[in-house]
Amino acid sequence: MQLVHTIDEVRAQVKAWKREGLSVGLVPTMGYLHDGHKSLIERAVKENDRVVVSDFVNPTQFGENEDLGSYPRDIKRDAALCDAAGVELLFNPSPEEMYYKDNCTFVDMNRLTDVLCGKTRPIHFSGVCSVVTKLFHIVTPDRAYFGQKDAQQLAVIRRMVRDLNFDIEIVGCPIVREADGLAMSSRNTYLNEEERKAALVLSQAVRLGEELIEAGEKNAAVIKEKMIAHIEAEPLAKIDYVEIVDAQSLEPVSEIRGEILAAMAVYIGKTRLIDNFIR
Repeated sequence: MQLVHTIDEVRAQVKAWKREGLSVGLVPTMGYLHDGHKSLIERAVKENDRVVVSDFVNPTQFGENEDLGSYPRDIKRDAALCDAAGVELLFNPSPEEMYYKDNCTFVDMNRLTDVLCGKTRPIHFSGVCSVVTKLFHIVTPDRAYFGQKDAQQLAVIRRMVRDLNFDIEIVGCPIVREADGLAMSSRNTYLNEEERKAALVLSQAVRLGEELIEAGEKNAAVIKEKMIAHIEAEPLAKIDYVEIVDAQSLEPVSEIRGEILAAMAVYIGKTRLIDNFIR
């Protein structure tokens, strides 16, 4: 596996692969890789001749007073995981490599980014769309892999690819959970022992919502209220949002029909965690 730090190195290698007629998969990450990332990488390895993983903590998707400075980083650990999983190229650029000092161009979107996480993180999805667009232009992959844990991000990227006519297949992959149900996240490392136990209210609320639908409940408000009540029973939990929306448009629904997304963001202590399910 090659570990590279410049755009020119990535482009040179990808062009060489494409001259050989090889397909390329991209797994965009912010590093500090865990088994959730590994599941994306393993699928990419199965479905493509060559795989590129980007390992970049993107500053433009962090708002003021968010955790850009403290976000965990360990490129040696990440490189070992990628090498073992069959990745051919690990791209670990600096912010200066990805953004010119006088950069003034961003990719933005209406509607899908104004709800859920976008309500309290107003610049987040502009940063996400911009950096993913840059990665798509740099790597020119045939397929790109994103996890369902960031369900809004997945919906936003799919819409961006459709609207801007990117010739890239977006592959969504299931949430990977710890043995006790907690969705895997790099931010789980922020939790102390007591907070780690409290964080289980997210996956418990997910299962509660799923069980209510499986039992035949169709009223979205009833499901949402019961999920919220379960989370609020945990003293260390503070809800950012719990919403039930159409899985494609992200608009609120009153009745469970078609494909819906039940999504939540919850602070456990100072750590903001997300979880969801799609039915």
